[in-house]
Amino acid sequence: MSKETLTTIGLCVAASLLAVAMAAGGRATWLEAASFVTGAICVWLTVKESIWNFPIGLLNVATFSVVFFQSRLFADAGLQVVYFVLGVIGWRLWLRGGEDRTQLRISRAPALELLLIAVFIAGATLALWQLLHHAGGSASFWDALTTSLSLASQWLLNRKRLESWAGWILVDAIYVPLYVYKELYLTAILYALFLVMAMMGWRAWQRTFRESKAQAEFGPLVGVGLP
Repeated sequence: MSKETLTTIGLCVAASLLAVAMAAGGRATWLEAASFVTGAICVWLTVKESIWNFPIGLLNVATFSVVFFQSRLFADAGLQVVYFVLGVIGWRLWLRGGEDRTQLRISRAPALELLLIAVFIAGATLALWQLLHHAGGSASFWDALTTSLSLASQWLLNRKRLESWAGWILVDAIYVPLYVYKELYLTAILYALFLVMAMMGWRAWQRTFRESKAQAEFGPLVGVGLP
């Protein structure tokens, strides 16, 4: 087992123990603790390219939707519903979205796809900002921005795009102070963990992508005998 894998597992275990301790001490709800644990496991499974990240992720969004609604983070609560749908779609794509209905491989997003995503993020952020402001939501602009970025990142993740991790890194970096402001301290710690794991995911997927690309280019030469 690699040092990187052991580090990630250690972070998940430590985070889970912290979640249980804070819930037992009354500093967080048990529902928030459940969201914490399933979220950490989901991200770790995603880093490892495990298809099991999707069923765990569906459980995670179900618990988080309640936590966010109770904290009046309406966009985040609604985002969990969208995540659930995207999770089902992503599950199918990872299994049958590759060539000839094979498992999907890590790839880079083409320039046009990234441009369209940037346009979506800008437009969705402006629209959600106005909607949430009039609805009396808390931290309306940041809530709208993180919602738009999260949707875009999840779309890229569903397509197994390497750039999805860049999106998650940015999202998590914004979420940490946002949840501290909302006094959701356990969730803030969770997203700090997500930030570290997203960086690990970026490195792990880059390595896999390079190895896959090298194998595709030079694989046919393996086993060719000398004259």
